[in-house]
Amino acid sequence: MNKDIKDITIKGLNVWYGPVHAVKGIDLNVPAGSITTILGANGAGKSSTLKAIAGGLNYTGTIMIGDESINDLPVYKRVRNGVVLCPEGRGIFYQMTVKENLLAGAYTTKNTNLDLVFDIFPFIKDRLNQIAGTLSGGEQQMLAIARALMANPKYLMLDEPSLGLAPIIIQKIVEVIKQINESLKITVILVEQNTSVALSIAHYAYVFENGKVALSGKASELVGNPIIQEKYLGGVRK
Repeated sequence: MNKDIKDITIKGLNVWYGPVHAVKGIDLNVPAGSITTILGANGAGKSSTLKAIAGGLNYTGTIMIGDESINDLPVYKRVRNGVVLCPEGRGIFYQMTVKENLLAGAYTTKNTNLDLVFDIFPFIKDRLNQIAGTLSGGEQQMLAIARALMANPKYLMLDEPSLGLAPIIIQKIVEVIKQINESLKITVILVEQNTSVALSIAHYAYVFENGKVALSGKASELVGNPIIQEKYLGGVRK
């Protein structure tokens, strides 16, 4: 995979849905090679931020990779530049086979990463001809991540990958995210409502409230923040 990665910098990002101001002028920096997590309640603007980075909705403000703005790039060109979103709800093609889903992920690149996917998700090799909708919830989430990897990302955005999964499967997803970041040197932007999981693997964290950045810093430091403890981790630890 291409290891030529740079910081992603967002300045003054605004997203509107009609009269609703969902993201309100946020500034955000994702260091190259990091796992950066975005935390917050439903409606805080987390998913909208990822979609803006991916180019999937209209926004104002500036999104940069290194020193270059990507504002004018459509979705497919952002993907070709290594910006790949694995959406909330998995978004797999349920009536297609596992292999067809994977190949759909490689649509914008000449190189297929099937061997890489098999290394990370060994079960997929034996399920290539299985209809994706017949996989378990955890397997579907892993397929969604695998499909995103087929696009050869430099920057992988994961939107609620643990949503609705059993704890044992969540742990597997966590291990996969760490492997993607550490072994493949892919920068990860992780949106998660499972705050303890997110902070356990992230290097940096942003907490969104009502479309604004309420807190930010190193994840290891935010774990002990009383506000994080009270609002997102079920009370202050003794």
